[in-house]
Amino acid sequence: RFDAFSHGYVQILAAQQTPENTNWYQGTADAVRQSLRRFERRTPDHLLILSGDHLYKMDYRHLLKTHVENNADVTIAVVPVTRESCCEFGILQVDKQSQIVSFVEKPSEEDELNRLRVPPEVFDDHRIPSKGREHIASMGIYAFRFDALYEALHASDKPDFGKDIIPSLLGKKRVFAHFFDDYWEDIGTIRAFYEANLALTETLPQFNFYDERCMVYTHPRFLPGAKINSAMIRHSLICDGAIVSGTLIEHSIVGLRGVIADKAQIVQTIMMGADYYDNAKNAIENVPEGAPPLGIGTHSLVNGAIIDKNARIGANVQIINKDRVRETDQANYSIRDGIVIIPRSAIIPDGTMI
Repeated sequence: RFDAFSHGYVQILAAQQTPENTNWYQGTADAVRQSLRRFERRTPDHLLILSGDHLYKMDYRHLLKTHVENNADVTIAVVPVTRESCCEFGILQVDKQSQIVSFVEKPSEEDELNRLRVPPEVFDDHRIPSKGREHIASMGIYAFRFDALYEALHASDKPDFGKDIIPSLLGKKRVFAHFFDDYWEDIGTIRAFYEANLALTETLPQFNFYDERCMVYTHPRFLPGAKINSAMIRHSLICDGAIVSGTLIEHSIVGLRGVIADKAQIVQTIMMGADYYDNAKNAIENVPEGAPPLGIGTHSLVNGAIIDKNARIGANVQIINKDRVRETDQANYSIRDGIVIIPRSAIIPDGTMI
């Protein structure tokens, strides 16, 4: 449930194997295909399909309005992008009525990019300044007429909407674009996730959590406010239940129940926090005797890292990627695109240098 005052709710459908299908989800379309039976009983007129690894705010009523007014079978939310960014997205071409006439996944050839250019008047028609952007990219947000979705997913066993299903519908179904020109970030990679989170610590971030007109929902945890014993904190977010002692925190996020000991420093780091405080429950977690407490130990330095939940980082530890490694996997940490990742429940002993 979103709250105690409405009927809105979110139901998590985990990837699963069934007697009918022993395969895990193979792609976006396959995930919906394997979950279709949950919607057949309700037979909705339209279905809204969203991606879970994007950060943005959108009033979906506007998207559905576009979808219904165009009598569309499919409507795809699109965002203007620069030519240089096209290789990262599915790129579309539309006609004067915003009907999609071409869809190419991650184009890179010059001739192809030229063919997919959107005339400036198309942006003008939607009151969107082009700002040097001459292409439109799929946001991975789809409104489907339910019978059109059902037909498309049963006519093909292809796994992906962008690569397979959508291109196969062009010229056969009414496929339209809904233009969007606000903050939108795909956080499906470690680097994108890291940078999007740290951008939230800016004085005026592009994505604003402090907007009462567009609330962000989470489940209630009933934790006390963060406890700051003594610290210098610059451009950072400190979440509920955190305990921070004599510390420097700069351009970082300290998650729920995050504990940072005296004289520790964290810079440009995402600390996920913990699911519990140190107490008798540690026995359930099979924590080895002599392991450091939850959180970051005294006199430790963490710079440019993502620390997953329930990690135990000892005293006098330095996590700084001292050798500037781009990619590696070690016993108790990994590095992706130069970012050190401490996995869930990892133990980093006192004096460790990474």
